[in-house]
Amino acid sequence: MRSDEPVRDPAEGTGGRTRRPRRRAAEVERAVLLAAVEELTEKGYDGFTMDRVAARAGTNKTAIYRRWPSRTSLAFAAYKRMVAWPGSPPDTGDLRSDVVELLRSAVDRMSSPMEAELLRGLTMDARREPEVMAGLREELGRGEPGTMLAIVARAVARGEARQEALLPRIATLPIVLLRNEYLMLGSLGPISDATIAEIVDQVFLPLVRPR
Repeated sequence: MRSDEPVRDPAEGTGGRTRRPRRRAAEVERAVLLAAVEELTEKGYDGFTMDRVAARAGTNKTAIYRRWPSRTSLAFAAYKRMVAWPGSPPDTGDLRSDVVELLRSAVDRMSSPMEAELLRGLTMDARREPEVMAGLREELGRGEPGTMLAIVARAVARGEARQEALLPRIATLPIVLLRNEYLMLGSLGPISDATIAEIVDQVFLPLVRPR
């Protein structure tokens, strides 16, 4: 047999189909997550199904359930891929301006109809799945530590913030409070600039400024 001839499954005989190369587990996982993100983007959370994800990823539901035991857990994994902050942290040369710009960008994302539906659907369904709910709360509370820590580190170098502010729990507080305002308190519609100003001026800046 020439090396460039297709490999056939012996069980199928000479008339069988060419056997597709077996993908590695990591490749299947990437394909499923990409398919899940695309399905959520196109169909929304209500239209999100394991059957559609499996078909789009070119795999079967059994392979998906081995990694994600439920529709909710897969949707949550896809959500984490969808919400990474785009681009570099704001760098205006002023701590307050950097944080306000970042929060406004977050409001724009969280106020989109797609993300609003996804977060509400995930929150409702995750109540029946404690592990997913714990992960969702952690995700909503972590506030992109790398982004906020970069902003605060520049502020420390400029003398606008204390060195002690470079703790993730402190640096990420503005995003934590913003997401809590949006999700846990049931805010409807875009969060106002006044709310952003309260978070930054009344809570965050007094906490991190040099004393």
